[in-house]
Amino acid sequence: MNDSIYLRIEQNPRFQELVAKRERFAWILSAIMLGLYVIFILLIAFQPQLLGTRISAESSVTWGIPMGVGLIVSAFVLTGIYVQRANGEFDRLNQAILAEVEE
Repeated sequence: MNDSIYLRIEQNPRFQELVAKRERFAWILSAIMLGLYVIFILLIAFQPQLLGTRISAESSVTWGIPMGVGLIVSAFVLTGIYVQRANGEFDRLNQAILAEVEE
């Protein structure tokens, strides 16, 4: 692609919409993940007895383990949500922009 195509893409209102949507969505998912991490750290700092409590009387597993695993799993889930939207809506917008610019 030459510079004029890049310039037309950059000036295309759909491209600006795509960039804004993708950026907003990424920030929302990042804020959710950050919020989950902050909650977990605050639990460690201010409620360590909660995380150290056994799930049941016979179990050696404490609540901290499933909460920590849940935090890791939530990162994978949020990544999957982003990938699904990127491969769907964002790719469709991208193809529409390229089709407009190449005409």
